[in-house]
Amino acid sequence: MNGRPILTAAEIRAAEERVMASGISVHELMDRAGQAAADAAWHFAGGVPTLVACGPGNNGGDGYVIARCLKARGADVRVAASADPQTPAAIAARDAWDGPVGRLEDAVPGNLLIDALFGTGLSRGLDDAVAGHLARLADGARRRIAIDLPSGVATDSGALLSVVPDYDLTVALGTLKPAHLLQPATRHMGRLVTADIGLGTIESQLHVVERPILRAPDPDAHKYSRGLVAVIGGTMAGAAILAASAAQRAGAGMVVLSGMARGGPAALVHRSEDAILDDERVAALVIGPGLVPGDSATASLDRALESGFPLVMDAGALRLLGNDATDRLKRLGSWPILTPHEGEFKEMFGDLAGSKIERTREAARVSGAVIILKGPDTVIATPSGDAAISANAPPWLASAGTGDVLAGIVAACLASGLPAFEAAKAGVWLHGETARLAGPALIADDLVDHLPVAFAACL
Repeated sequence: MNGRPILTAAEIRAAEERVMASGISVHELMDRAGQAAADAAWHFAGGVPTLVACGPGNNGGDGYVIARCLKARGADVRVAASADPQTPAAIAARDAWDGPVGRLEDAVPGNLLIDALFGTGLSRGLDDAVAGHLARLADGARRRIAIDLPSGVATDSGALLSVVPDYDLTVALGTLKPAHLLQPATRHMGRLVTADIGLGTIESQLHVVERPILRAPDPDAHKYSRGLVAVIGGTMAGAAILAASAAQRAGAGMVVLSGMARGGPAALVHRSEDAILDDERVAALVIGPGLVPGDSATASLDRALESGFPLVMDAGALRLLGNDATDRLKRLGSWPILTPHEGEFKEMFGDLAGSKIERTREAARVSGAVIILKGPDTVIATPSGDAAISANAPPWLASAGTGDVLAGIVAACLASGLPAFEAAKAGVWLHGETARLAGPALIADDLVDHLPVAFAACL
C-alpha cells in the first residue's frame, strides 16, 4: 500500500468518467473490475463453493461478472440478489451470467461469501432485512470477501452506516478509498488488496504514508551537518528522555536536552534552556514531552515560539496552546509540526465537522501547521491540503510514552533537512515500523531500541 493514491467517492467517479471519455465503456470497466476481483478471490480461496451476494447497482454488476469468471475456472458458484439490477451495465452483467439468481433472503451460506451488494458511494445504511441476511450468510461462511468496500461502510469517512460483518479480504477496485484506512471501517476489512481496472495515472492530494528514502551521511559529515535536535524538557523527566533518545536513534547528529531530566544515553547532552535557545545551530526544536502546565512551562513555550527554530510540538505544549493555537502558530515563519491525539486535537480546534481527513486538513489550514492527528489511523495534513494516512501502526502503540518517541523521531527527520510534511510522514512511518519490529506488549523504551533497524531499512 506504500505511497498509493487515495480517492474519495466523487474522485473515483471522476476518474472513471475520464476513462470512459477516452472510449472505454462502463460495461468494459465493469468487466475489468469483475475479472480482477475474481482473480483475487481465486488466489485467496481457490475454487471452493462460493455464494456471490449481488446488489442492484454497479457493485452488484461486478458481482455477476465475478460469478461468471469463477464458474469459468471450475468453481461451484451460486448468486443471490437483494434486488433486480437497476443500471444498464448491471443488467447486462446479469444477463451474461448463465446460472440462476436466487433471492438473498432464501440463500444458504457458502464456503466462501463474496459481498458485492453495495460498494463505493453508499450514503445510508442497509435496510435491516438486507443487513440481517448479510450477517447470517457471513456467519455461515468459512471465508468472506468484500468487493471494493464492505456493504454498509461510508466511503469517505470510514463510518459504519449499518452493522458490518468481519471480512478476511477486501478487494479495492481501481485504487484505495479513505474508508480502506480509516477506523472503524478498516478493522472489518481483513487483508486489503487493490485491483487494477485500467484507470491510468491517478492524481490525488491524499496518499498512503510510504517508507521514506533517507540519505546516509556524506563522507565529510559532522554532528551539526547531520542535524542538532534540541528538546525542551519539563518536570516529567522520562517523557523528555524518550523524545531525546528517539531523536538520537533516528539519525540526529547531536541531541541536547534541558529541564529536570538527568541520565539517558551517555551521548545525550544536558544544557540549560538558555544555552539551547541561544544556539543558532539548532535544526529542530521539540517542546511538549514532559512539559506540565505552569508558569515556567508557559514561559518555555513562549520562548520556543519566538526562537525561529523549526518546531515539533507535542503533549504539554499542545495543552498550553489550547484554542489559542491558530492565532499563535500562524505568526511563525515556517510550518511547525503538531502531534495531537484526539483529545488534544479537540481542545485546540474544537469539534470540527467531517471525516478525520477533513478535520485534520481544516486544522492544518487554520493553524498554518502540519498536523499529525495520531491514532490507529494516523492522518497527516498540511495547510495547503496535502494529506496522508498511515497504514502501518500496530495497536500495541497504544502505550504510555510512544507519542514522545514519535516527537523525537519527527524532529530528527526535520533536522536532517526534510521539509515539514516529508519529515512528518517519515517519522510516522518509522514509528509504525519500529513498533512492528518491537512486537506485542511493547513499551515506549522498546521503540528506541528498535529504531536503528527501521532507520537502516530507509537508507
